[in-house]
Amino acid sequence: MNVHEYQAKALLRAFGVPVPRGELACTPAEAEQAARALGGGLVAVKAQVHAGGRGKAGGIKLAKSASEAKTTASEILGMTLRTAQTGAQGKVVRKVYVEAGSDIAREFYLGIVVDRASEKLAIIASTEGGVAIEEVAERSPEKIISVHVDPNLGLQPYQVRRVGFGLGLNVELLAQLQAFLAPLYRLFVEKDASLAEINPLVSTQDGELLALDAKLNFDDNALFRHPDVEALHDPDEEDPRELEAKKIDLSYVGLDGDIGCMVNGAGLAMATLDMIQLCGGAPANFLDAGGGADKEKVEAAFKLILRDPNVKAILVNIFGGIVRCDLIAEGVLAAAEELGLGVPLVVRLQGTNSREGREILAASGLDITPAQTLAEAAEKAVAAARAG
Repeated sequence: MNVHEYQAKALLRAFGVPVPRGELACTPAEAEQAARALGGGLVAVKAQVHAGGRGKAGGIKLAKSASEAKTTASEILGMTLRTAQTGAQGKVVRKVYVEAGSDIAREFYLGIVVDRASEKLAIIASTEGGVAIEEVAERSPEKIISVHVDPNLGLQPYQVRRVGFGLGLNVELLAQLQAFLAPLYRLFVEKDASLAEINPLVSTQDGELLALDAKLNFDDNALFRHPDVEALHDPDEEDPRELEAKKIDLSYVGLDGDIGCMVNGAGLAMATLDMIQLCGGAPANFLDAGGGADKEKVEAAFKLILRDPNVKAILVNIFGGIVRCDLIAEGVLAAAEELGLGVPLVVRLQGTNSREGREILAASGLDITPAQTLAEAAEKAVAAARAG
């Protein structure tokens, strides 16, 4: 689960991580009041959406006075912010965070992630602050510092020093890094975070380290232990289809292609997306109906897929283990008849009762294209989407 910058900074502040003062505003008038409360001087007005790259897209602007903060907020609020992470559809800005200006001396990148390969937490740092870490890794990999922390032992002082030396910090800032990184690490562990990203981490002219921006992601499977974190969820920032999918226990992620996919099992779903790409197509979604998919889930899955106006063909790829392919076939027919399916449908059924399932589809009289292998199914779906 993602949270907004202002929510992330509230959590950082609660754990003792230094952040600039700031206030949330939902109207230009509130932005003006917030700027006055912060002293009436230089402030940053920041769009609050779940996406990076806000500054480049015009979602972060400086204002030199409270009245200018009001004008700036009126320009940002209500705009559709489009960044590399939002896609072409963008995100509507509903609130801004007004933050006190900082006298910046240097900018750094600092992050903590779960490294599943090493079964440790990785602290990643770079002198290239304010730049996407992916760009730094591609352009200047030697500028990335990586330190792995055994969660059983916790963060050690020598590991903090290794990060600090890599960033070229002086003795005073190195001591501050310990006071900064220790509570950040504690927040990460205690709140079951999956990502903590401070970009940029800045040192001010006064020799202070501050989290000028903050991004926190949390493990959805651990939210039951953190009702305070779960309460920070903002449904306005999620795809309505993904919200609907969660209600009916479907795993759905919208993509930007034109071939709708319904698959049972995450691994098979990923393989299906890869095969569509390999055949020259583009998937419109990831949809895992689960190992226990039934007729009702299939109908619900079809409704989700068809809510995407870009879908030109649908590929159903089912491997019957626990699930029975004949029940899937009945669900496909019920959904097709109820929804008046207007796009080509390719169905691959393998496994338990797959022969019976194929017979049900063949006897339906509906225009359904059968497929035996994954490659064949993907090729037919791509061809159908192009024809459509």
